[in-house]
Amino acid sequence: MDTSSTEATAHGTDRSTTASPASADRAGAYLHRIGVPRPQHPTAGALRELHLGHLRTVPFENLSIHLGEDIVLEEKALVAKVVDARRGGFCYELNGAFAALLRWLGYEVTLLQARVYDDEGRPGIPYDHLALRVETEEGPKLADVGFGAHSHYPLDLDGPGEQTDPGGVFRIDAAPQGDLIVLRNGKPQYLLDQRPRELAEFKAGAWYHRTSPESHFTRSPVCSRVTDDGRITLSGNTLTTTVGAERDTAELAETDVLSAYEQHFGIMLDRLPDRPDLSRQPD
Repeated sequence: MDTSSTEATAHGTDRSTTASPASADRAGAYLHRIGVPRPQHPTAGALRELHLGHLRTVPFENLSIHLGEDIVLEEKALVAKVVDARRGGFCYELNGAFAALLRWLGYEVTLLQARVYDDEGRPGIPYDHLALRVETEEGPKLADVGFGAHSHYPLDLDGPGEQTDPGGVFRIDAAPQGDLIVLRNGKPQYLLDQRPRELAEFKAGAWYHRTSPESHFTRSPVCSRVTDDGRITLSGNTLTTTVGAERDTAELAETDVLSAYEQHFGIMLDRLPDRPDLSRQPD
């Protein structure tokens, strides 16, 4: 989970490639949501298209925290939020739902936990972030549609050296005890534990980020997605549009914020998310 973003079944691994009629219907609705045609086979190329389509249509957002909505880490609830409610979420929700879609399409998916590095280079709490290992004919891929500003395409988990992506230059280095360090533009992003996990194991991490005053997610509503030529982010009342190296920032009036959620992210709300009292938040 990207704790600096202002800018599924319950099984860790599922080798089943046969979708039930019900899951096939849900997969079709999910694919329609992200604007990607159903791939004929679960290939690395199809995964790239699914990954980018997800990032462009399903926003990274923490609005449920500021709307007082419950966050349920169960496959059915996660998919319903993304597909039926046409909302987004943070890492546990986005990658949890994406894992379900990939399994329905025949991919072998493993849930992985990671600890996100802070600005001082210290890793955060266990289960700080949920990412995915996806097996393909090209080898294992790191899929992550829930980290805010990150790679647009899956990364090679076993790929040595730098990997150039529209989101930056990435590298995955070995760390002690079999872990991996994921770096973006030379800066460590998160420490990835390669052991398979279950969705239920992430409940404590999700609770922390929903409730702790030390979590960046409790400090301000954030909604962000990749665009065709950059990224658009609404943090509180600040709308930031990035195109290449150019960044444009605008302060919106309270009366314009709800329409901005609908216009830029397809999210229809009946009230504004609460704005926390930052004077009571830790430094």
